Amino acid sequence: MSYRVGIDIGGTFTDFALLDGERVVMYKNLSTPADRSVGVMEGLAWLADHEGLSLADFLGRCEAIVHGTTVADNTLIEMNGAVTGLITTAGFRDELEYRRGFKEDIWDVRLPPFPHIAPRRRRLGVPERILHDGSVYKPLDEEAVRLACRRLAKQKVESVAISFLFSFVNPAHELRAAEIVAEELPGVHLSLSHRVLPRAPEYDRTSTTVVNAYVAPRVSAYLERLAERLAEAGYRNRLLVMQASGGVMTKAYIEGAPIRVLASGPAGGVIGSAHVGLAKGCENLLCVDMGGTSYDISLVLGGRAPAVSGWNVHHRYVVGVPMIQVETLGAGGGSICHVHNGTIAVGPRSAGADPGPICYGRGGREPTVTDALLVLGILSPEATFAGGSFSLTTEGVWEAFGELGRQMGYGPEEAAFDCFRVVNANMVQGVRRATARRGIDPRELVMMAYGGNGPVFAAIQAEELGIPRVLVPKTSPTFSALGTLVANPRIDEERSYIAPADALDVERMKALWRALEERAAHFFAEAGFDPGEVVAEYQLNMRYPGQNFNLSFNIHVARGLGDLSFADEGLGRRAIAAFNRRHQEEYGHVREHEVPEVAGVRLATSVETPVPKVRHGFTAPVVRARAQRSRRANLGEGFVEVDVFRGAELAPGHEVVGPAIVEEDFTTIVIYPGWKARVDDAGDYELVRG
Repeated sequence: MSYRVGIDIGGTFTDFALLDGERVVMYKNLSTPADRSVGVMEGLAWLADHEGLSLADFLGRCEAIVHGTTVADNTLIEMNGAVTGLITTAGFRDELEYRRGFKEDIWDVRLPPFPHIAPRRRRLGVPERILHDGSVYKPLDEEAVRLACRRLAKQKVESVAISFLFSFVNPAHELRAAEIVAEELPGVHLSLSHRVLPRAPEYDRTSTTVVNAYVAPRVSAYLERLAERLAEAGYRNRLLVMQASGGVMTKAYIEGAPIRVLASGPAGGVIGSAHVGLAKGCENLLCVDMGGTSYDISLVLGGRAPAVSGWNVHHRYVVGVPMIQVETLGAGGGSICHVHNGTIAVGPRSAGADPGPICYGRGGREPTVTDALLVLGILSPEATFAGGSFSLTTEGVWEAFGELGRQMGYGPEEAAFDCFRVVNANMVQGVRRATARRGIDPRELVMMAYGGNGPVFAAIQAEELGIPRVLVPKTSPTFSALGTLVANPRIDEERSYIAPADALDVERMKALWRALEERAAHFFAEAGFDPGEVVAEYQLNMRYPGQNFNLSFNIHVARGLGDLSFADEGLGRRAIAAFNRRHQEEYGHVREHEVPEVAGVRLATSVETPVPKVRHGFTAPVVRARAQRSRRANLGEGFVEVDVFRGAELAPGHEVVGPAIVEEDFTTIVIYPGWKARVDDAGDYELVRG
């Protein structure tokens, strides 16, 4: 018997999904913000006990532990990363301030400046210049680098980013500067732009490198601590880490550029959604993940959620590494309800795991969305919560909403319902923005709802968005953790090469692809995978002259590495045709009389691994389920007696007609008036207008 374990750390809960053949075991425990590896080990100990094994025996039988982490995200949210300095080309120290003139909301005159990871006093320029062709125009002033190091030493920097012009073409100056920094500042973490993001444009590369420098020491220290604890407890295989690109890879690969784990937790849920959606016959999905701290929105189109490299903005910083597109709102079960400028507001501040909502009984004093759900009767102190690991309490909850209502001029129940309406409106508006930005009508999508709180709001959001169908997997409470077990080991990297598509230096492009192949082969071999098992997607980044952003697409797909026969004299012609098709798909038009240009080559490599099987269909006869009990609850039409069902007692074919509440071990599914839910052959829920 061998196990595979997926882990996803959220702001409030740490989720576990154990896969044993087709059997899935779910578990959630409260995250441990002071040291998140503690919560991980506690959860693994629970799984071991559940399987009747000691922790050492259990870990000895684990063939893979795959981990999605929010360490990088939390570092940026809490602004507690390493003291970071930047050494850059003289004259470019203020590039991070200019930001290409970018402002998240150009109409908000009150939007405060973004917080500085590397303030100006820690951004230092040194004389050097490499040209676009890699030739040295001005040699590196090594004494200036040493002087910069001494200035940074006085400011007690812990991490240094080095970003020189065109270092991705010729890294000699960055490499020499890194040697000097290592001599002058021993023990300081180094981030070199030609390793973190080896491509233009300059601002993207510098911003990405500085963010990497800021989060890297925290991410690396956490992963190292977790790997040591796993090894001490008996785990003998490699720890695999989820990436924002939707793939997993070894800790050794991640440590080369830890920024790859930024937003990796939500990526697991999107990969899992695509896998389940295809099995259910749904290629186009709106994925919504509401946990304890945030609400994540993403899209799966044509059964895929491709990673996009380029203009990815996370926590107000531009990050250029490949990422699955996920929009995050500060709307979760722990989001704090308060009065702002005379109106009810919810979030983005969260009670997190410590102390958590008031109803957790762990010292929380500020009312949250979870507390509001308790007042509304959607949750109950009599029901199991988080798999029965603890019970909810009403102590202090009514008083908190009473105070909130007093400020607004009404009672606690009205205050709780207003909080419910506001947080729901925030999430619906977030979905509208995310879909409208890509020209997508949400009415043409199927909603995939997961996370501990996603199924609570799913149907009412679908009603407002005009979405006719909602899928709620049985495993929705730990769906992102399960998604890490669906994700394949993957390496997605690129190199810059700029030329008109009808005048390509094919030999140079082949050399760049070979360099990417060598890196992929090295890390896959180090992870124990046969290079012959690798699926290689050879891609091009292209654009029309004058465009700011590239489109990426496959130009060749092969099993195994090393076959570059496609890169011949006809490559440019085929690239132009493929790019025009891709541009038509994305933007709805083609510039027929313009020759596009290649901006870079990219290689996405992956290895297929076993994934959880998903059953689908409705072969069992439809039977109206019987309610276990009822309770007073407000599902949008005032307080009434609402039927309550136990999810464990529902079988394939069972139908639940709203208004109703289904209590699963780790989540609650609300079937609003006018909706009904049916259980399919896999035990998953399909919600439709009734």
